[in-house]
Amino acid sequence: MALDVARLAARIAAAVPASDAREVDGAPTPTIMVGATEMPEVLAFLRDEPGLEFKLFVDATAIDRETPQGMIEVVYVVRSVVEFSSCLVLKAVLDAAEPLMPTSAGVHLGANWAEREIWDMFGVVFEGHPDPRRILMYPEFVGHPLRKSYPYQKRQPLTPERDPLANPWPKRH
Repeated sequence: MALDVARLAARIAAAVPASDAREVDGAPTPTIMVGATEMPEVLAFLRDEPGLEFKLFVDATAIDRETPQGMIEVVYVVRSVVEFSSCLVLKAVLDAAEPLMPTSAGVHLGANWAEREIWDMFGVVFEGHPDPRRILMYPEFVGHPLRKSYPYQKRQPLTPERDPLANPWPKRH
C-alpha cells in the first residue's frame, strides 16, 4: 500500500494540532513540514501510532537556506516498519539568527549523534540534548563550518597537539 502523504499530514495535525503539519508538494520523497517545537512529539506519534509505526530512525541533517531573512531547515528521516515500508522526511524551519529547537534524542536514540553533528556543523542548538559536545570539530573550533555565513578562509585558534593514543578523549570543558 502506498503512503498517502496528505492523509498522513492530516493525521499528524489532528494528533498534534500545534504542529501545523502539511505536505510538501513536489518533493521526491514523501515530505511533511512541521513546527520545530513539536518535532519530538510528532516523531513519537509516528513511532507509536498503530498502523504507522515509523520506528526506524534513518538520519537527521540540516540545510542552510541562504535567504534575505536567513533560515535553516532541520530534516529528520524515519522509516515505517509495517505496511508502508517507506521513508518519510520531516522538516522544520528555524531562524538562522537563533536556530533553536527541542531535542528528539529521547524519542529515537540515533538522533543523539545526528543532532550533535547538526549542532557542530550548522549551529542548531537542541534544547535538552543529553550530550551537546562537538562531534566532528575539535573543542576549540570557533563557528559552524557548513553555515553559508561561515568565512571559508577563516583561521582557527592553534591548539596544542594531542597524543591520540595516550589521550584519545580529552577532558570536557
